[in-house]
Amino acid sequence: MPMPMDYRLAAQDFDRFLTDVVEATGLTTRNQAYTTIQAVLICFRRRLTLREAIVFAQVLPAMLRALFVEDWDPDAPQATSWDRATMTEEVKALRVDHNFSPDTAIRDVASVLRRHVEAEAFERVLTRLPVPARDFWA
Repeated sequence: MPMPMDYRLAAQDFDRFLTDVVEATGLTTRNQAYTTIQAVLICFRRRLTLREAIVFAQVLPAMLRALFVEDWDPDAPQATSWDRATMTEEVKALRVDHNFSPDTAIRDVASVLRRHVEAEAFERVLTRLPVPARDFWA
């Protein structure tokens, strides 16, 4: 079987994703965008069960899927609050001295992510997640 294209083009796809996040957030560098993306993914992941997280990861592009699971402690306590203000502060807390995530980071990353995933598969996965998890990506 040949190597799937999503793996062959993973770096290029991620580069386009970073560029789109810079534009959507008003950030100025790809490093800033990377921190914002990572923080949003970690924030979301912390609120899912292991099963839900694996289901969700299946529809992410290869590099985002890797970032989603990187340094994950599946035994860490699951966050329970889906309050947007609380989650926004959590996003901003990752590498706080180098984090320039805007207040709209979750919404901005969600908007860009939707343009970089297969829409039907993404929606199908979201229907398998709790309502607050679906709302996170709205």
